[in-house]
This record gives sequence, C-alpha cells and structure tokens, in this order.
Amino acid sequence: MTVHEVDVLMIGAGPANLALAVALEECGRAGVARGAMILEQHEDVKWQRNLMLPWARSQVSYVKDLVTLRNPRSRFSFLNFMHERGELDEFVNLGTFNPFRWQISAYLQWVADSLEQVRIRYNARAERVLPIHSESGQVLGFTVPLSDGDTILCRDLVVGGGRDAHVPEVFRGLPAERVVHSTEFSTRVAETTALARPGKPLRPVVVGGAQSAAEMFMALHQEAPGSSPTLLLRAIALKDYQTSKFVNELFFPSFVDEFFTMSDAAREKVLAEMHLTNYGGLAAPFLEELYTMLYKQKMLGQPVSTIRGSADVVGARAEGDELVLDVRDLKHDTVEQVRCDAVFLGTGFDPRMPSMVRGLADAIGLDAVSVNRRYRADLGAGAYGALYLQGVNEATHGISDSLISVLAQRSAEIAGDMVERRVTGAGPDDDLRRTGESVVVAV
Repeated sequence: MTVHEVDVLMIGAGPANLALAVALEECGRAGVARGAMILEQHEDVKWQRNLMLPWARSQVSYVKDLVTLRNPRSRFSFLNFMHERGELDEFVNLGTFNPFRWQISAYLQWVADSLEQVRIRYNARAERVLPIHSESGQVLGFTVPLSDGDTILCRDLVVGGGRDAHVPEVFRGLPAERVVHSTEFSTRVAETTALARPGKPLRPVVVGGAQSAAEMFMALHQEAPGSSPTLLLRAIALKDYQTSKFVNELFFPSFVDEFFTMSDAAREKVLAEMHLTNYGGLAAPFLEELYTMLYKQKMLGQPVSTIRGSADVVGARAEGDELVLDVRDLKHDTVEQVRCDAVFLGTGFDPRMPSMVRGLADAIGLDAVSVNRRYRADLGAGAYGALYLQGVNEATHGISDSLISVLAQRSAEIAGDMVERRVTGAGPDDDLRRTGESVVVAV
C-alpha cells in the first residue's frame, strides 16, 4: 500500500469537478492547482456513460459549458474544443444550441486531457472517506482508501460524483440480472437481452416517466430487435419540460443567491413549482420522436410498443424464468399482472446525500450535512480541512445545482473559497500522515 498526500482531492471526473479543475488552473494561484488531484473510477471520462445513445442530445446550451459564463475567453470552452477538432463549421451549420450527448462527453475528455496542473488518476475508486482529527476534535483533512490498496490524504475534499441510484423497494427482491437501472443501461443491456425465452423476443418493461426512462424505451427497439417494450409511468401521460424563457431565468447563476436567502418553506415551494423544469418530463423534440415512432408502428402493422400512464407497480416477483409485475391502474383502482423478462428502471436517484457523504458525516459526528453559500460543509469550529459538495445541494441552492447550467460560476465560488482560506486562514503545518499526539486518523 502506498500513501499519497495532496492538497485538494476531487472525487469523480465529471463536469462538476472538471469545471473546478479548470477554475483552479485559471485562478492565478498555480500552487493550489498543482496540489489538486481528481479521482476517476473508470479508465476515461464519459458523460452519462450508460446513456451514451447516438441520438441523445444535451438539454442545456453549449454556452453553459464548463467555463464560458465565468470566463468567455477561456481556452477550455466548448467552441474552442470544436475549433481544435476542425469541426466548428459543421457544428455551427447545424443551427442548434444543443449538442449531441456524445459531443459533450468528448468535450469533457478533451478538457481532462488539456489540464496542465491538476492531475487526474484514472481507474481509482474511492472505497470510503474518513476524517483526520486533531486531538481536540478539529477536522484537519481526510483519508481516502482506494480499491487498489493505495490511500490518498488531503486537506480539502470535493465530492462531485452525483447521487446514488434509486431502486424502489418493490424491485429489490427480483433477480439482479433481470433488473437494470438507467445508470447501468449500456453496460448491461446486451447481457439482459440474452435473457429472452428461447425463440422468443425479449419482453422488456421500462419503469419511469422522465427522460432516462423514455430513452431506454426508445433504445430497446434497437438493442432488442423484435421486442415490443412496455413503458409504465405513474403520471397520466408523458409530459414535456417547462422551458419558457421566463422559467429558464431561474437557472441563472444569479438566482442561486436569491434562492439561498429564502426561508426553508419558500425554497420548498419554489422547488415544487420548478419540478417539471428538470424532473418528470422529456425534451419536446424527443416526445415528438417517440409519438411518431408509435404512430408508424400502428400504421405499418408492426409490433406495437406500449406506453401506459397511471400505472403503478405495487408488487414484483420471479416465477421460473420470467418476472411478474403487479400493476395498479390508478384511474380505475384495479390490479393486473404484467409478465416480462427484464425490468429497466428510469427511477432517478436517492434524494438523500450520497452514501459516501453520509458515512463521512457519521465518522465526524455530524447530525446533518449543511453547506454554506460557497458549497462548503459545516464541519464544526476550527476545522482546517474542508468538504465541498457539488450537485447535491438543491434544497439550499436551487434546482439547477444538479445541472450543467451553473457549473462555471459554482466552480469560481469554490475555487475562490479555497484560495481565500489559504491566504487568510491559519492552520497546522503538520504532515497529514503523522499519527502521533496531535493528529488522529479515524478508522
């Protein structure tokens, strides 16, 4: 086992931490950037790795990339990426603000490859995070054991890997090989389609009424040829996102300031009102594609796929080599059985803090995790180390917190906080590996 020490450690090489890495490189404090590292559990960078569908587009404008709204002159912009690849003319000619998802993914890898000071360690999975305490109980930093046996010690920790996948309780007793969450779709769809009965097409059921569920539903027509997928959703019908320009102003970085100062009750009301701007809906062009596909199936006499609204799965079990779902019709309060070979879950993410953060909070002794306006968690008086959380602060920073929309400005705020703490804050000069009288590593 090798112990490495860095100043700033970021978990996850996704858009949030790549934006922060760029902000650190551009903040004018090269020492901070050179002391920073990103851990990425995979061998490369990919955006929405398991829904990298060739026709899927970003719902957010390319202008809201990792840097442009913070520094329009940055060499790390999406347009510069297209320019360096020699693809700018063709992209401009598309006349769209919404690139394909694979283009955004390639942009993120390009940014990662273009970093000059912040290091990225690939194939590095953080097993857990533990605090490093002084004898008086102050948090001095963190220790992060990796799956390969190495350990990283850091002063500041940034968690930017997103929330944990949500698998509803009703599906948890089913055979694991027959249940696929959207976060696993591309990785597991081939093995899952092989579960079809001999000589019969796969009978897939997709559960969920938002973009990820609908994308899996569409993709299964190619991934499981001859099948007629069924999409089950609680809402009465698929809906589109709220995308008016008035609503979109609530995704301005400046709105975060206003939202943060609201009362808890006001924030809860605003979040509920904004739900359909990001959750429970689909992009309007994609809704059109889905409807047209079903129309053509009917008109051409092809096997017709099914979208069933007002349908709630209230029971699920395995019977032999098939699954049986008890589906309640919410319009008539009746229950019928739906038999299938596999279930694909577009059921979103656990609304709680990620399990890694909850485990760290328990180790520190925090009853709850709260962050300030600059995304730094309250670790108690006198903390020398800092924990920053990206993408999980909707309750305090608004619905845009989990989106690309505010990445550029948020990275500036976190980078600024890091720099200010190093310029103005006093702290120990201890090597974090020391485990003598003044430093205690939690285990």
